[in-house]
Amino acid sequence: MDYRYLGGSGFKVPVLTFGTGTFGGGNEFFKAWGTSGVEEATRLVDVCLDAGLTMFDSADIYSNGLAEEILGKAIAGRRDKVLISTKGTFRHGEGPNDVGSSRFHLVRSVEASLRRLGTDYIDLYQLHGFDAHTPIEEALGTLDDLVRAGKIRYIGASNFSGWHLMKSLAISEKYGLSRYVAHQAYYSLVGRDYEWELMPLGLDQKVGAVVWSPLGWARLTGKFRRGQPVPEGTRLLSKANVDMGPPIPEEYLYTVVDALDAVAAETGKTLPQIALNWLLQRPTVSTLVIGARNEEQLRQNLGAVGWNLSAEQVARLDAASQVTSAYPYWHQRGFAERNPFPTG
Repeated sequence: MDYRYLGGSGFKVPVLTFGTGTFGGGNEFFKAWGTSGVEEATRLVDVCLDAGLTMFDSADIYSNGLAEEILGKAIAGRRDKVLISTKGTFRHGEGPNDVGSSRFHLVRSVEASLRRLGTDYIDLYQLHGFDAHTPIEEALGTLDDLVRAGKIRYIGASNFSGWHLMKSLAISEKYGLSRYVAHQAYYSLVGRDYEWELMPLGLDQKVGAVVWSPLGWARLTGKFRRGQPVPEGTRLLSKANVDMGPPIPEEYLYTVVDALDAVAAETGKTLPQIALNWLLQRPTVSTLVIGARNEEQLRQNLGAVGWNLSAEQVARLDAASQVTSAYPYWHQRGFAERNPFPTG
């Protein structure tokens, strides 16, 4: 397993991170992701560690905290062998202060996550979303206090827009507060919006991408092909996917999958392995959060590392998945002489 620095920090993480959204299945939404209990989760952690995958990502809202509890039990006795990242900010409780990035909510969220995980520190703690009602100074000041207290080692953000992230970094600089070294963001062969603004920002400010849903909301698993029905039971058909997954035109998806199939025929690799390997060759990417309902899926995803697509194969996948950028990015591409884009 390869390791990369997380953004501009001196902290190295494996290029693949195991996402624990499949642990627990504590409600209808997360049952569609997976229902791994402690025994199966422990086995998946075993497989990860054997492969050199040492980082595990969770969030307080995953199955209402059950995912963190199961992860804590699965790593019991080997905390020193793993890296834990988790997230807070989204609503977790019925009270008026059980949501957001206020000092009140963040302190309670971190302390609750520590209890569920059975640890006294979190390696990477991320705000799950941007809270426009809490001053950025308050959120960052709270995170900085938690870092100084030893409860958090590094901080990151998730699902921020470019100005959210840049303003936060500027405030950290101004007041000497802990700085975001990671941005957990959606990025895939069929979801390349990250490249328009967040990737150039990440390069300029040395913020590493922790990529979630690298298989495009299950669309790049090989189960969705031109002229074929999607198998019953796949996560692609779940209500959670339909409600939250970004819409993708069918013809666009088929074009990308056709290109993946062609590369698969050349390499002998699976579609998910190719889609993950493509991401690992993109600028700013530090680690990909992969999920798995079972050991077979996990081992398949682990096969995305240890080899590389050729430059020509990458170029073909780039071309198949390219879309017209939103304004002003399409206009800026016309001034590439002095305003180059990271991906060309």
